[in-house]
Amino acid sequence: MNSETEVAPAVASILAAARERSADGHDRVSVAARSLPDALDRAEADDRVPVIAEVKPTSPTADGTRDDDPVALAEAMVDGGAAAISVLTEPSHFGGSPEALSSVREAVDVPVLRKDFVLREDQLDVVAADLALLIARFVDDLAELVTAARDRGFQPLVEVHDRAELETAIEAGAEIIGVNNRDLAKLEVDLGTFESVSAHVPDGVTLIAESGISTPADVRRMREAGADALLVGSAIMDHGAEGDVAENTRRLTDAETNDDAETETQT
Repeated sequence: MNSETEVAPAVASILAAARERSADGHDRVSVAARSLPDALDRAEADDRVPVIAEVKPTSPTADGTRDDDPVALAEAMVDGGAAAISVLTEPSHFGGSPEALSSVREAVDVPVLRKDFVLREDQLDVVAADLALLIARFVDDLAELVTAARDRGFQPLVEVHDRAELETAIEAGAEIIGVNNRDLAKLEVDLGTFESVSAHVPDGVTLIAESGISTPADVRRMREAGADALLVGSAIMDHGAEGDVAENTRRLTDAETNDDAETETQT
């Protein structure tokens, strides 16, 4: 794991909080996961861009917060064509909770990703989900954590930012890889990050573009670069503006069939 001196102060604070969060008292999770690749295939067959829409009340890079019911938000995202849902469970900086994820997973019939900073095996047992995010940069033994996640039934989504992290993810046996366009050292977004990394992803890997995707043009750009799916949070949540979450999702899921949907949204 890289030093905290190599990340932005907000990220260092998130990591410090993650290390302090205990998973004591939780039984070992066993998940019968809904297949993400199958969900993406269903979206493609329905002429929808496969979007993983994120229930994210706030974040260190958001302009505001949304206090809407997480279940209502998730249902609206599915109504807008989302192939899967991501739910923040990090409480201190993103306003998420394991309880919100459980409620969402009970309410929708698409795969649900647990989005958090999971650093240790015991933290996998906090809540059941279909997928668990593992950030390559912050995990000491990625292969071990990937195996631990699979042993519980999770589909691990391994997040990388550059080619070195991609190699680590591949060596760890990752089959679902997300490329984060956000540089966690500066919190700056560059869609070119995905384009530079995606060319080196081996066949057979489900590839997800993360962060900075806010317009149909962004969607098409990431898809042309090889994205099997897009993970989108802020542009759908529309923090501080109380926008229509279903419509925000639909603008992106329809991006390859509706070239007129070019109105910018807040990133």
